[in-house]
Amino acid sequence: MAIEIRKAQESDIEILLTFEQGIVEAERPFDNTLKEGEVNYYDLSALIRSPKAEVLVAVVDNEIVGSGYAKILTAEPFRKFKEYAYLGFMYVKPEFRGKGINRQIVNSLIDWAKTKELTEIRLEVYDKNVLAKNAYTKAGFKPNLVEMRLEL
Repeated sequence: MAIEIRKAQESDIEILLTFEQGIVEAERPFDNTLKEGEVNYYDLSALIRSPKAEVLVAVVDNEIVGSGYAKILTAEPFRKFKEYAYLGFMYVKPEFRGKGINRQIVNSLIDWAKTKELTEIRLEVYDKNVLAKNAYTKAGFKPNLVEMRLEL
C-alpha cells in the first residue's frame, strides 16, 4: 500500500470536515463537557491558508484517509523558547488504522517544524485515550502536564 503525504488543499475541505466530526465522536467518551451535535474545533480553511500552519493529508489510491496539522504558536513569556509547533487534527479513517499512517503524518509535521527552526512540539491527548497516548509515545513524545478538572 503506497501512502502519499501531501499538503491539504481548499478542495479537500468536505472530507476534512468529516474527519473533524470523526475526531469529535472519538473524543466524546473521554470528555463529557462536549456539546451534543456537530462540534467544530478548527477553522480548517484558515489553517490551510496560514503561513504559520501546515495541514497534511494522507492519500492511498487517490483517497484521502488521514490528516493532521502543525501550527506555530507563541510560547508563554517564561518559556525558554519563543514559539513552538502545536499538533492537532490527527485522524485516520478506521479501516486504515494500524498501518503507520498517523506516524507518517506526525513525522512530516515534525520535519516541517524543523524547517521553521522550532525546537519544541506539543500536543494534547486525553489521559484515558490509551491508543493515542501509545502512538505519540512511539513517536518520541513524553507526558508533560496533566490538566485536572472538577465538575460542580
